Amino acid sequence: MSLPPSLPVIDPPLLALAADCFQPVLGQPQAVTLLTQAVVQNRIAPAYLFTGSEGIGRALTARCFATLLFSLGLPQNLGSPQNLGSPQNLGSQPARPTASHRAMIPPPTVASLRRRIQQDNHPDLLWVEASYLVQGKLVPLSQAEAAGVKRKTPAQIRLPQVREISQFLSRAPLEAPRHVVVLEQAETMGEAAANGLLKTLEEPGLATLILLTPSPDQLLPTLVSRCQRIPFQRLDPDTLAQILHHSGQGALLENPTLIAMAEGSPGAAIADGEYIQSLDASLLALAQTWPRSPHQALTVARHISQDLEPEQQIWLLNYLQHCHWQQPYPQRQSSITLLETAKDLLRRSVQPRLVWEVTLLQLAGY
Repeated sequence: MSLPPSLPVIDPPLLALAADCFQPVLGQPQAVTLLTQAVVQNRIAPAYLFTGSEGIGRALTARCFATLLFSLGLPQNLGSPQNLGSPQNLGSQPARPTASHRAMIPPPTVASLRRRIQQDNHPDLLWVEASYLVQGKLVPLSQAEAAGVKRKTPAQIRLPQVREISQFLSRAPLEAPRHVVVLEQAETMGEAAANGLLKTLEEPGLATLILLTPSPDQLLPTLVSRCQRIPFQRLDPDTLAQILHHSGQGALLENPTLIAMAEGSPGAAIADGEYIQSLDASLLALAQTWPRSPHQALTVARHISQDLEPEQQIWLLNYLQHCHWQQPYPQRQSSITLLETAKDLLRRSVQPRLVWEVTLLQLAGY
């Protein structure tokens, strides 16, 4: 008995391929299901919006989805009569691969494709991230620290990068059936860059664009309306622990403050763990007790303002808030309020040294 026309035909080989490609993704069943259904039903959108916090698997899922989309174009197992269709196809132009044909890919081939995508070594994948403009050159956010970039202003996805996307999409795909473009920190686009990307989304051609952002509210509504939204959730404690153990970061679970700050994001927990190890002992001491004298308060304030970037100073304030949350209520409330005020002042570009001097003196009781 045939299925009603309204129901999609389930393709077991294609489902198996999707499961293989998404195997590294943990704790995001809704996102994986939506993307798998899009491929199985041959309803791949020209643009997707991956929403959710940093470090919960959005970028990893984007790479896995690219692996799946690129796997659909691999021509393995299409040379035999049963795969080409009728005998008349032999010796003629190969038949267009069906979903089942494209799913019949040896695992080593998919694994090799996954490695290439992980290494950004595929000609049909373009990975775009927010960047800094340094002496006329764009330095990606992931390379800023190694390049010694002073991050006085936030990184952005800039108009030249959007133009690069247009040029990238203007040529035909070289190996895969389509291009894939991923934009990390999509919320950092300025108005000119966003409007340029909007034109690209109107006619993407043989391409799928994936925008990563914490919330759709941080993007132009016209951009959001052209994307299919894929929501990502914060991970439960068990999944968080599983990922940290798998990545060799299980020791972080012994620091309840870092785990609380991560709020279900293993990426945040790992980044915070690496950062806290780089902090000077005098700064870490603030997690236990406030300065004991005005001189000590002013010395620490000078140290923080000179050695830490503004965003690092705000991270330190968040960390101190979590550490001192265990204090008795009256003392805790006073400390957290002062630290929150300091964060607000730093975000409003008040002179950092002055902010820290006043805050630490008040916390020390002076």
